Amino acid sequence: MTAELRFPAEESRGRRYPESEHPYRGPFQRDRDRVIHSRAFRRLEHKTQVFTAPYSDHFRNRLTHTLEVSQVARTAAAALGLNEDLVECLALAHDLGHPAFGHAGEEALDREMRRYGAGFDHNRHALRIVEHFEQRYAAFRGLNLTFETREGLLKHSRELDPQDAANGEYLPALRPLLEAQLIDPADEIAYHCADLDDALDSGFIAVEDACRRVARFGEFYADAAREHPSATARQKVNEAIRRLLGRLVLQLIDGSAAAVAASGADSPEAVRRLDGRVALLAPEGIETSRQLRSLLREKFYGAAVIRAEANAAARKLSALFQHFMRRPEDLPQSYREQAATEPLHQAVCDYVAGMTDKFLFDRHRRLVGS
Repeated sequence: MTAELRFPAEESRGRRYPESEHPYRGPFQRDRDRVIHSRAFRRLEHKTQVFTAPYSDHFRNRLTHTLEVSQVARTAAAALGLNEDLVECLALAHDLGHPAFGHAGEEALDREMRRYGAGFDHNRHALRIVEHFEQRYAAFRGLNLTFETREGLLKHSRELDPQDAANGEYLPALRPLLEAQLIDPADEIAYHCADLDDALDSGFIAVEDACRRVARFGEFYADAAREHPSATARQKVNEAIRRLLGRLVLQLIDGSAAAVAASGADSPEAVRRLDGRVALLAPEGIETSRQLRSLLREKFYGAAVIRAEANAAARKLSALFQHFMRRPEDLPQSYREQAATEPLHQAVCDYVAGMTDKFLFDRHRRLVGS
């Protein structure tokens, strides 16, 4: 369908530190495996998706969300004829830089860093992780991932400022490859469907509200009730969520194929030079996503108990950050050494951003108190 836009692994710009080719794995397969075996990837299991408290072991965390994004992205990539290995690697790595407590934690870290004229962005932090903080190899620092993986980590969800010298290596004036462009809509599809599932399961959203507010969900729920009249309410929800997810993935495939055809792009380099992105949902998918976003923001993300927990957790993160700024001697030795060559606030940010929810709560209790 769009196979001419598939990025060929043999045209990779390579790794920062040259390595010999692997006998049976391609470069993006090796990148994927390095991501999966990283400490940052394992820590995602104990980082918030939406719930910051252990309501149930059944709700999503940042790791299960990442796996669901990978499933969506790989399915779309296969249908579009793109490089599935690169897409899978980017999907598995896309949230490596997320701190504890989800977006509330990211916002808190950004506020703290802005006190010192800097900022925090989880995509840029993911790049710092794979380039500097993962230390699994004797020959080099970081994971030594390919250029295309590192570029996709930084650019999958936004354009870069060409005037920022920090972006110079990553072709800031050009769009990312189509494989990287797929990650953001795949992420949105995955978390919209998963968060609706969790919100229905936890009682934050009633089935009747979901059927009324999200037309496609209502249609699929009615279909499930008609086809399986003896099914439980939960089974009907499962059927509706499954069909909704499949429909949105199809909308991504069809929308991207249509956008590519309209653009006239006929190669990966042509995609880079387009004025805008071409990994897009078709119009029906855009409207369904809008309906999902509106419902989830009102009933789930904006629920008083969810907001209260997120705000309380973010305050702990900020308090711990400020503690380390006052008492840098409480940092681990490696971060104290980092502060000798980088600003203290950057070393503190890097340390706090890597913490899981549980570890941050523990550090706060031990160092800050109630």
